Amino acid sequence: MNAPVNYKSRDDIPEDSTWDLSNLYSADDRWEKEVAELESRVEGYAAFKGTFAKGAASIQSCIEFDAECMRQLDRVYTYAHLRNDEDKTKVSRQEQFEKAVNIATRLSQARSFIDSELMSIPADEMAKNLESESLKPYKLYLEKILRYREHTLSEQEEYLLASSMDMARAAREGFDMLDNADLKLGSVTDAEGVETIITHGNFQSLLQSYDRDLRKNSFHTFYEAYQNHSFTYGALLAGSVKKDLFYARARRYSGAREQALFSENISADVYDNLIASVHANLEPLYKYFDIRKRLLKLDELRVYDTLVPLVDNVEWNMSYEDAVEKIDSALQPLGADYVAILKQGLLNQRWVDRYESPGKRSGAYSSGCYDSNPYILMNYREDNINSVYTLIHEAGHSMHSYYSRKNQPYLDADYTIFVAEVASTFNEALLTRKLLEETTDPQMKIYLLCREIDNFRGTLYRQTMFAEFEREIHAAAESGVPLTADYFKSVYKKLLSLYFGRNVTLDECLSLECFRIPHFYFSFYVYKYATGISAAYALADRVSQGGKSELEDYLNFLRSGGSKYPIDLLKDAGVDMTSPQPVDAALTKFSDLVNQLETLTSQST
Repeated sequence: MNAPVNYKSRDDIPEDSTWDLSNLYSADDRWEKEVAELESRVEGYAAFKGTFAKGAASIQSCIEFDAECMRQLDRVYTYAHLRNDEDKTKVSRQEQFEKAVNIATRLSQARSFIDSELMSIPADEMAKNLESESLKPYKLYLEKILRYREHTLSEQEEYLLASSMDMARAAREGFDMLDNADLKLGSVTDAEGVETIITHGNFQSLLQSYDRDLRKNSFHTFYEAYQNHSFTYGALLAGSVKKDLFYARARRYSGAREQALFSENISADVYDNLIASVHANLEPLYKYFDIRKRLLKLDELRVYDTLVPLVDNVEWNMSYEDAVEKIDSALQPLGADYVAILKQGLLNQRWVDRYESPGKRSGAYSSGCYDSNPYILMNYREDNINSVYTLIHEAGHSMHSYYSRKNQPYLDADYTIFVAEVASTFNEALLTRKLLEETTDPQMKIYLLCREIDNFRGTLYRQTMFAEFEREIHAAAESGVPLTADYFKSVYKKLLSLYFGRNVTLDECLSLECFRIPHFYFSFYVYKYATGISAAYALADRVSQGGKSELEDYLNFLRSGGSKYPIDLLKDAGVDMTSPQPVDAALTKFSDLVNQLETLTSQST
């Protein structure tokens, strides 16, 4: 089959190109029946409230009841959100999804007593409970809750903090509304006189134009909008930082960063080692910018010159079926079992909703629940190499979930954000390796190298710069430094100078970039992108260059889900993220790629 890129209607798409949700529910009426059953269980939580002091058996009964309800909710919610994403214009699917959200909210309210009641049990008594046979299967699950004991306040204080949460979202919601609804980014006119209204969606594309005047005008017009609202953006970002500081102090953490790292049991050394390693390896990044400057034949390189493709019009055409074959070939180092399961899922078991159609959610993701197959939403395009990368990326997530759910009990199956991008990035690394091995076209090699280099630059270097910015502004707030718009810009300008180096001319307006990063309203999150790519490449090299033992270590990592803390899971797989070595190795890989690009482009120019 040689499928077209788009379809006029979802009904036109061949059934074998859509996902098969029948292993969740064979029909909507069966979903409705389970929703009704779940609603009837909400009141059941009341029977467990106030019983934990009776001992381990009572705690066990509640945990098992709660796990059954949450597992059932996962099925209900997963089916509803997948159906809704098939066509966002269908009212019946919107209503179905809202019904799932409603039951999730009611269950959350009904079960809200569990954590606080567990922590009300004296520590020595709870320790005895944890040693009982009845709670042995739930020991890690309970320990993860009980870790918060010293950061949990009295019932009245907890009620006040809970009541403040809506108010605490004000800075983030204010940013979302200003940035996505109220902000007008202006327009630009190209050399042919065609006017384009700038949006967040097309800004990157405009900066990839070969028309330098268009890039320059787009860049300055875009940031002029931020300059016009810089005091408001500064106040919103300051409000978010102060919110972090308030909750950290209220819950007796040493700082906002400690609170953010606590849930995954991550040491601050992991964060600091990342930044230190990147600082020690900035020269290869500077070298890449120098190569760009040479190839683009520029007297000076500006930031709006750093996204222009160095290879134009690379021809690519690959059907979905051929993409699966290419993925099969690239992932051979993961063993016959992994490849066979994935190929069956992508082709025969209909894990993937492949093609774009009117009303379908944009982008791509991997989803599913404990009792279902993994499901991948795609908007696959045959003429875009990024579609193949997206498919192998989401397949990495799906196989991580597949192995985890097959090998772990429900409460230990979900893995944390810290390791979530490892399996997906690992797969992308193997695909790039395969494509580079196969191609004999120098232009394609340059294209692939640039794609890989820019992936490193955007994920490892850029996200580390963001992480450093967050560390500095939160430390300043904790020391009582006034958080003004000018202060934020001065910190960001200093970091821009460090990360872009000697031969990139920085426009003054680029300091305003700190006001447009949504992740700064989800504090101390972005560093995980950088550690994730580092772990992924370290493991990809370890498996590719190793033998059965190294492969088994990696597969056991996938099978382990959330059965240990993320640092321990990665150590078992062969990567110690508490040491600088994995990040240093990833940075060495980046340097090697830049050297290869230098050699190839020197030969071709």
